[in-house]
Amino acid sequence: MDRSLKPLDRGGSVGPLFCTQIAENSSNKVEHSDNNKADPLLQNSALFSQISLPLDPQPMISEAWESMRHSLVYFRGVPVGTIAALDSSDEKLNYDQVFVRDFVPSALAFLMKKEHGIVKNFLKTTLRLQSSTKTVDRFHLSAGVMPASFKVKREPGKNSESLDADFGGSAIGRVAPVDSGFWWIILLRAYTKSTGDVSLSETAECQEGMRLILNLCLAEGFDTFPTLLCADGCCMIDRRMGLYGYPIEIQALFYMALRCAMHLLKQDDEGKEFMERIVSRLNALSYHLRNYFWLDLKQLNDVYRYKTEEYSHTAVNKFNVIPDSLPDWIFDFMPHHGGYFIGNVSPARMDFRWFCLGNCIAILSCLATPEQSIAIMDLIESRWDALIGEMPAKICYPALENHEWRIITGCDPKNTRWSYHNGGSWPVLLWLLTAASIKTGRPHIARRALDITETRLLKDNWPEYYDGKHGRYIGKQARKLQTWSIAGYLVAREMLNDPSHLRMVAFEEDKLLRPQHRRSNTW
Repeated sequence: MDRSLKPLDRGGSVGPLFCTQIAENSSNKVEHSDNNKADPLLQNSALFSQISLPLDPQPMISEAWESMRHSLVYFRGVPVGTIAALDSSDEKLNYDQVFVRDFVPSALAFLMKKEHGIVKNFLKTTLRLQSSTKTVDRFHLSAGVMPASFKVKREPGKNSESLDADFGGSAIGRVAPVDSGFWWIILLRAYTKSTGDVSLSETAECQEGMRLILNLCLAEGFDTFPTLLCADGCCMIDRRMGLYGYPIEIQALFYMALRCAMHLLKQDDEGKEFMERIVSRLNALSYHLRNYFWLDLKQLNDVYRYKTEEYSHTAVNKFNVIPDSLPDWIFDFMPHHGGYFIGNVSPARMDFRWFCLGNCIAILSCLATPEQSIAIMDLIESRWDALIGEMPAKICYPALENHEWRIITGCDPKNTRWSYHNGGSWPVLLWLLTAASIKTGRPHIARRALDITETRLLKDNWPEYYDGKHGRYIGKQARKLQTWSIAGYLVAREMLNDPSHLRMVAFEEDKLLRPQHRRSNTW
């Protein structure tokens, strides 16, 4: 299909690659007269209580927006994204590129500020890149793969610009970004919800782009599970960290992207065919994840007592997990009230680590049942020092150490214990924690996390991540002026100011999906 889309929305005249100006341009704005009280997502009265904002957060917000505008990337005179970091004190590596996953909180911040044009431009630009030739070492990638990132290239001595996309071939691990396509669909739905404009999502190009992504992840193969089999390094944790198999981050994003696609696909013949496939997969996926990935005190005790070498359909220990493989830390970590989706489940293997992004997305997408959503927030509150500490929030818990670190990470010097992706604290996760807190009627959790963030983040010049068991130290290789750290703060702040923004990134229970059984109920 021809992907020569209509011209991008212009944000002004041709300017430098990184520019401080953006036109508040959205040609298809629709003003809403939303009634929050009628919105099922916002009916919990706790949503509007217990939100006591600081007297004057404005200086921090103003500086954050100034940095956001400095991070804008222009292509042929129009803004198409934000670079990963403005820090120029070290070798750029790929921090001067526009990453799909990194841009999501930036996009949400612009949508909340009614600056829709840049988000529309980004969606159209990345869609156009999807159709480009994707080759890594003579191997052609699937048509549905979305880029991990792109950068604007200028020819020396020429007044011309081009886009250079990376589909994983230049990444450190040479892994294609499984999450990029899911984030693109999620952002398209957020744009549509924010603007009320369906003209973009209903274009033939967007419909085809979604179908290509869905074809890629709904394809039939040798799998006996509805979850997606992935390589290490295919998502936010983009280095070797033992995520190979069926990582919860990808499964939760997969589930949410499928739900978004249900609302975005046109009800033509092709759309209806995909709808049937989506509903079927969602039912199987929710059953599998709610039953086999969920862990609470009762389920932990069941795993502890598992018998092994069971055969037949009546087996209780369906994955033949050896109870002796249970890590020592899990017995003290699991509270009496609370639970979470563990990191990975595959034959003879359960990764019991906590992953923040996957569990927050599970709440927002309703992959987690209402009871499970409450249990996840109970866990966060009861294990606050471990999961939040002195800077929100731990990307995963606990850290890999000693022999386990050597074997699983391959002695990765960047992922040493309690650093970077190995138990580091990432401020960008604040927006997801805030959204999950508001959706579950627990905004005081977000408020508490935001109070911690506001004492340090600006003073430390917006680091990419923090190190240490409690997130006390600026990361040893963390870039300053990290754009998604800035955007994550702005989205969290704005969402607490106006909880109605939650509807951009959250769902309510869908009656089309059959009620699912749960293995345990301890609430």
